[in-house]
Amino acid sequence: MNQINPANLRIRRALVTDAAAIREIYNHEVQFETSTFDLIPRALETQAAWITARSGAFSAIVAVTPEDEVVGFGALSEYRDRAAYSTSVENSVYVKRDLGRRGIGRLILTTLLEQAADSGFHVVMARIEASGTASRELHESCGFTLVGIEREIGRKFGKWLDVALMQCVLHERN
Repeated sequence: MNQINPANLRIRRALVTDAAAIREIYNHEVQFETSTFDLIPRALETQAAWITARSGAFSAIVAVTPEDEVVGFGALSEYRDRAAYSTSVENSVYVKRDLGRRGIGRLILTTLLEQAADSGFHVVMARIEASGTASRELHESCGFTLVGIEREIGRKFGKWLDVALMQCVLHERN
């Protein structure tokens, strides 16, 4: 598994049958990392419902090996529920922890940015735990800029956590 070559991966829409693999990736982050502020691991049924509820521009996507093994996933979500925000979305990208920094996250994020642009969105936002340098660097390399830090906005593992707010104005991307 550690010999993953991103050139051999493909992106496809997530299926309900991917729920267990997505849940495994996500729950590791819930239980051991600060990349999500969720505190309670997801049940399989909850993960399946999350996939089923997503459609169109908000469909979840997965990065899979030639054998169709899920190694990462991502999705766009509504940024805020007020009408004036309707042209903005927020992205989420998760990769199996032991496969980080191999280009999988970039493949997922660039696909999400294309999906957002194709769907007519203007801005993609990212909210990243501020010490998450790999995620911040990934987003910066894909055209995001830091627009602010929300100080001590969350608490996990007995520590106050800051969130870096990053923004990509889609028409300004290279």
